[in-house]
Amino acid sequence: MVTERTQYDCGIVALTAPGIGADGFARMVAGEAEKHGAGFAFIFHSPSLFTSKAIEAAMRKHAPQLAHAGCTTAGEITPEGIGDGEALALILPAAHFTVRSALIEDISTSGMHIVADEVERLIRELDDCGDGGPGRHRFAMCLIDGMSFAEEAVTAAIHWALDDIPLVGGSAGDDLRWQKPVLFHNGTVRSGSAVILLVATDVPFNIFKTDNFIPTDAKFVVTASDADRRIVSEFNARPAAVEYAEALGKDIGSLSQMSFASSPVVVRVGGEYFCRAIRGAGEDGSLAFACAIDDGVVLTLAEARGMVESTRTALDDLDRRLGGIDMVLGFDCCYRRVDAANRQIMRPMAELYRKYNVVGFGTYGEQYQSMHLNQTLTGIAFGKRPAAARAEAAE
Repeated sequence: MVTERTQYDCGIVALTAPGIGADGFARMVAGEAEKHGAGFAFIFHSPSLFTSKAIEAAMRKHAPQLAHAGCTTAGEITPEGIGDGEALALILPAAHFTVRSALIEDISTSGMHIVADEVERLIRELDDCGDGGPGRHRFAMCLIDGMSFAEEAVTAAIHWALDDIPLVGGSAGDDLRWQKPVLFHNGTVRSGSAVILLVATDVPFNIFKTDNFIPTDAKFVVTASDADRRIVSEFNARPAAVEYAEALGKDIGSLSQMSFASSPVVVRVGGEYFCRAIRGAGEDGSLAFACAIDDGVVLTLAEARGMVESTRTALDDLDRRLGGIDMVLGFDCCYRRVDAANRQIMRPMAELYRKYNVVGFGTYGEQYQSMHLNQTLTGIAFGKRPAAARAEAAE
């Protein structure tokens, strides 16, 4: 077994071990957590590697006191680059990160006041502990079941309750099976749920989002849909898949996951365009979406601009603003990976992620402030801690 261990100047430790089982991985997490005085750990794993129930049982055995949360993925981003079928753990030392978290179950039927109440409780907990140290600032994170069809409502409720605390997050996946992503939190394993996290840290950070699509002149009006299931039957009063395929200059039978990843549709909100990813086409000519959709919504066909260049521009900007990126926790839409493979740019994307120490997982959707997004990279970029930055400058 080859174990990859990377410690960043901000104190976070990233752990991967390709091919390892749940028990061995939990034992490794427990050892590193004790060594670094961890207060919290994230675990992201492919459902093909081991089950969430297995990793939770192993965590109870090897690290019963370690607070943690995580989810299944649609691909992983490790310190070595873009991977599949792996597990990634991020150890957060208590000396620099204070984390409070909550699991919300049955989010498709829970009232959004429950979500807001939990956020307000987490804020009070951080207030009561004084953030765990001086000079700390807060951000919020959420992990959400990417097949719950409730991401928009949950994200909006979290953002509303946070007031001015920035929010970012990712939707759990299941290796592009589009069936049953799983989340886990301190011993509990659930689908149809969300984990809310409030973090206070003395490490400088910025949240961000970036995508690589621009609108074209082709417009689609949703004229028939099943909003609850995110299925569109008609665009412009014609079968949705037919109208979409014709806009691409393709036959409906040639539509594929690569077609949807390379040519998404976007919706305009507040003067800005946001992707609405298509998951698949039905035999009846319908299209299934990964974001909320409804009758009357106007969508625009989008075309790609350089994914490598747009991502580099975003990371370069963060690097300047932070005075140097130490590491990035990234939530990267699985369709960006599909599109990158289709365009044969996986290698330069992986090199770019390694350059800026991007780690995280492939998602079924991304959260940024009040919005649930698709085909976007969102995340938290951490700078070096002031002491570490001063030491580096003195060398």
